[in-house]
Amino acid sequence: MSDIIEIRNASAGYGDEIILHHINLTIRDEDYIGVIGPNGGGKTTLVKLILGLIPPLQGEVIYRDGYLNSLIGYLPQTSRNDRSFPISVSEVVLSGLMSSRPGVKRFNRKDKARAMEVMEMMGIAGLRKKSIGELSGGQMQRAFLGRAIISEPRLLILDEPNTFVDNKFEHDLYELLRNLNKKMAILMVSHDVGTITSYVKTIACVNRNLHYHPSNIITQTQLASYNCPIQLITHGEVPHTVLAEHHHNHKHD
Repeated sequence: MSDIIEIRNASAGYGDEIILHHINLTIRDEDYIGVIGPNGGGKTTLVKLILGLIPPLQGEVIYRDGYLNSLIGYLPQTSRNDRSFPISVSEVVLSGLMSSRPGVKRFNRKDKARAMEVMEMMGIAGLRKKSIGELSGGQMQRAFLGRAIISEPRLLILDEPNTFVDNKFEHDLYELLRNLNKKMAILMVSHDVGTITSYVKTIACVNRNLHYHPSNIITQTQLASYNCPIQLITHGEVPHTVLAEHHHNHKHD
């Protein structure tokens, strides 16, 4: 298993505010890393750092064996505003080739065949001529995921991929990602710890610092030791939330 990206003692932030402090992370082929942490803890900053959208204020980010644009596929958080663009499903998927081939304005027969292959994989080939404004949340997410993987990146980054999708598609999405992980590494940011631990292989807890947990099994005690104050939700016959121990104060004013 070879390295794709290595973050070495990197700090990152905006202006004078440092969000991430001296973090280290190596992403390798076949990795499937779930990134969890509280709001404002630096998950989005980590993604921007890996994507090269912000430079490290200290330390370095090393990209192995490839140009950044062709190395990484990115599925950002989608919003309802994405529906307003007058663009078809096939055009959305094909647009994923532009970042890896700057200057190319026309798509050839091979490109279109690849787009069809990806749309069939995503289950949206029959929707290829539809405007994305006509799609459901799950269908739109499939189209944007197709855009992210069409260039066959070594690493796929997803930021809260289950936004605006229903429960059925959420399950389908995670199964799609499980299959994609056979071909590429995945780093997925999510607040749903209970669900992603069924799919990811390892976990990175981000709260100003980064603590890498080399397993998908994590306890509330471990989260506390990592300074990662989030609730752990378990799934099963009776889904429930595991809360940290607390003490009641019975005094009355």
